[in-house]
Amino acid sequence: MRLAYQVATSDVTVSPSVTSYQGDFENCIASLSSMGYRWIELMSRDPREIDLFKVQSVLAHYQMSVAMVCTGECFGQEGLMLVSCDPDVRERAFQRTCELINFASSLGAGVNIGRLRGHYYDDIPRDETYVLAVEVMRKLGDYAASKGVTIVLEPVTMLQTNFINSTQEGIDLVKSINHPNFQLMVDIYHSNIEDPNLYDALRMASPVLSHIHIADNNRRIPGTCGFDFPKIIETLKDIGYNGVLSIEMFQIPDQETCARESAQYLLPLLGAQV
Repeated sequence: MRLAYQVATSDVTVSPSVTSYQGDFENCIASLSSMGYRWIELMSRDPREIDLFKVQSVLAHYQMSVAMVCTGECFGQEGLMLVSCDPDVRERAFQRTCELINFASSLGAGVNIGRLRGHYYDDIPRDETYVLAVEVMRKLGDYAASKGVTIVLEPVTMLQTNFINSTQEGIDLVKSINHPNFQLMVDIYHSNIEDPNLYDALRMASPVLSHIHIADNNRRIPGTCGFDFPKIIETLKDIGYNGVLSIEMFQIPDQETCARESAQYLLPLLGAQV
């Protein structure tokens, strides 16, 4: 397993609500590299506002790889939703996701769909929204396949959306989409809220599990609150997961402390030293 830290690209507005390392991109990568990180996950909103050449050059210089492009702030900062009740919003969300797939393809990364999928509406039957989601995500799967990109669906707590909250709901939607370029990811913070048992959820997801977000159960520095990370990592080893654990958390007290203490705690558990 490999450890990654989430980094916001320049198109994402700096904000305490953004669960990523933020600031000048090269400074962020230099800082994380000095702490022992070799993988990152990008939080990106609009690739048209990103200098791809600069990103690639910085990554090459620091020998850093990108595991995933996260799309959360497409919803958070723009309100884009793939199953919006507004057809214009749906179309813009679809086109933006395709642009993010292109961006991810240039970096050898996958693309995550969490809040970007949208939510159920009181005046629209839920089965209609579900069918719409399956249709649009199959189309995105086809486009991702043409670019050599895997999309991962992220179940998210009811506190953020009412559509696909539990791991089982995520598995069911992935099965309904039934596309080789569409897989599942688990965020242990969300799973801890929505699933009866986190460890059972990880085992249940294993056949389609392709990416993991981690933080402690208060969404802060791993190892400082309630999660049993040795047990989580042992469970992942038991199910044969050998992918990326990407740290996505509130940058409290500050991002340098968060990244440094996370690496100091997690890398030894994964068999590496800082």
